[in-house]
Amino acid sequence: QMCIRASTIMYKAIQVERRDLMLAIFLAPIYILLNIYVLRWGYLWIGNCHHLFQSRIFRIILTVIYTLIALTPLTGFLIRKPAFLHRILKITSNYFLGIFMYILMVLFSIDIVRLILKYAVHASWIQSRIVFAAVGACCICIVIIISFSGIYHAKHIKVTPYKITVDKSSPDMDSLKIVLLADTHFGYNSGAVHAQEIVDKINEQNPDLVCIAGDIFDNEYDAVREPEKISEILRTIRSKYGVYACWGNHDLNEPILAGFTFKHKKEDSKQLKDPRMKRFLQNSNIQLLEDEAVLIDNSFYVVGRKDASLIEKIEEKRKNPAQLTQKLDKDKTIIVIDHQPKELQDIADAGVDLDLCGHTHDGQTFPGNFTVKFLWENPCGYLQKGSMHNIVTSGSGVWGPAMRVGTDSEICTINLTFSNS
Repeated sequence: QMCIRASTIMYKAIQVERRDLMLAIFLAPIYILLNIYVLRWGYLWIGNCHHLFQSRIFRIILTVIYTLIALTPLTGFLIRKPAFLHRILKITSNYFLGIFMYILMVLFSIDIVRLILKYAVHASWIQSRIVFAAVGACCICIVIIISFSGIYHAKHIKVTPYKITVDKSSPDMDSLKIVLLADTHFGYNSGAVHAQEIVDKINEQNPDLVCIAGDIFDNEYDAVREPEKISEILRTIRSKYGVYACWGNHDLNEPILAGFTFKHKKEDSKQLKDPRMKRFLQNSNIQLLEDEAVLIDNSFYVVGRKDASLIEKIEEKRKNPAQLTQKLDKDKTIIVIDHQPKELQDIADAGVDLDLCGHTHDGQTFPGNFTVKFLWENPCGYLQKGSMHNIVTSGSGVWGPAMRVGTDSEICTINLTFSNS
C-alpha cells in the first residue's frame, strides 16, 4: 500500500509538472506577441511626438533596453550567480510584471475605444497627431499613477479590526486580543524594513496572542536578505501568550518562473522542505504547529494545520478537522490557524470556534480582487458558519508583482469576547 501511495503521489507530481510545462510553452509566444504589441505602440507614440525618435538607432536602443527588462522573468530564473545579479533580475521582473499588466489593460481599453470611434462613429479627428500624442501621454500618466499607488499599498500596512463573541466561557479571562497576519512572503519583495513595520504595527495593538497563517517565505530561503536581522526583528514581537504559526504553500524551496513551478531533477523533491526555514522560526521565537494543538493558560487551544497544497509536494499527510479536535476539550475555545480557507463547514462541525486564514491576498491586484470572490467561500474578511467564525486576511506581503491595486497589505486585530463576560 505504501508503494502504491508513493507511486500515486509521484504520478500526480509528474502530471502537475508536465501541465505547468505545457502551459508555460503555450503562453511563451503569447507573452512575446504582447510585448511586440506594446513596443509597436511605443514606437508610434514616441515617433509622433518628435522626428528625432523616428531614427533607427533610437529604436534599436529602445528595443534592446525593453527586451532586457521584459526577459527578466526568464533571466532571473536561469541566472543564479552571481547572487547580486540574480536578486536584481528577480526584483526587476516582479516590478515589471505588475507594470506590464496595467500597460496592457490601458492599451487594450484605448485601442478598443479607438476602433469604435474610427469605424463605428467615423470620427476623423481620432487620427490627429495632437490627439494621438495627448492620448498617449494620458495613458502613460495612468500607468504611472496606478503603478506607484500599487507599490505604495504593497509596502504600507493597515490594521483591520474585528470583534467576535465565542459562545463559550473562560473562568480566568473575559476577552482575548489576537493579531492575525499571513503571507509575509519574505524574499525578493519583502525584507527587514517590511518586517520592522509589521512588528511595529503588531506591538501597537498590545496583543495577547499572535497567529501567523502561513506563507512566511516566498519559495526561496536564499531570497531572504539578512535572515538573521529579520529573526532579530521578529523576536521583538510582544505577545502575552506567544507567537504561533503554520506553514503555507510557498514555505518551501521551489523554482518558479512567472508563477509556474519546475523541478530540474528527481532528487530536488528532497530539498523542497528546507530545514533552514524551521530554524528561522525557532530563532524568531515563533512556535510552528504542524497538525498540532497547544492548550494555553488552561483556557483555550491554538491548533495549527499543515497546508493542503504543501503536503502534496513534500509527500506528507494532514489530519482532517475532526481528527485535529477529537481529543480536545470542546468546552474550551478552539482557535485554528490554517493557511487556506478550505473545509470551512468541516472545521465548524469539528467544534472550532475561530478559524484564521490567509493565502488569497484578496486578489492582490485589480481585477483579481473581483475574480477571487468566485474562487473562495470567504475570499477575504469575515464569515460565520454556525458558531464558527472564519477570518481571512489579505496578507501583509505580496507574491509575484510587487504591488497591490484595489487591495491593502494588512494585519488583523481580533477582539474575542467570551460569553461569560
